[in-house]
Amino acid sequence: MLSQYVPIVALFALAAGFAVFSVAAAPYIGPRRYNRAKLDAYECGIEPVHQPLGAGRFPVKYYLTAMLFIVFDIEIVFLYPWAVANESLGIFGLVEMVLFIVTLLVAYAYVWRRGGLEWD
Repeated sequence: MLSQYVPIVALFALAAGFAVFSVAAAPYIGPRRYNRAKLDAYECGIEPVHQPLGAGRFPVKYYLTAMLFIVFDIEIVFLYPWAVANESLGIFGLVEMVLFIVTLLVAYAYVWRRGGLEWD
């Protein structure tokens, strides 16, 4: 019975070995050209400003963009299993997925009309 899991364990061992080898070999193989720009903190394209903790507000648009990404990324999580099991679900699965996609299209249209997809 445990022999069925040998390929999975071997795959995990191969992946872990590759990860450990990559991390261990990177300092010896990779380039060592450091400059001021590489050593500075990177904050999503915004120049880092030294402010006391809580002194400034972070733009809400970044959080809204992240939430939109999560909402529309969840769509793929539901679409993939449906696509795999499409034949076994029949017409019921098709109707449910059409309702799901229509709901998401309404949300997409709402966000679009409100200007949530505009990049200033």
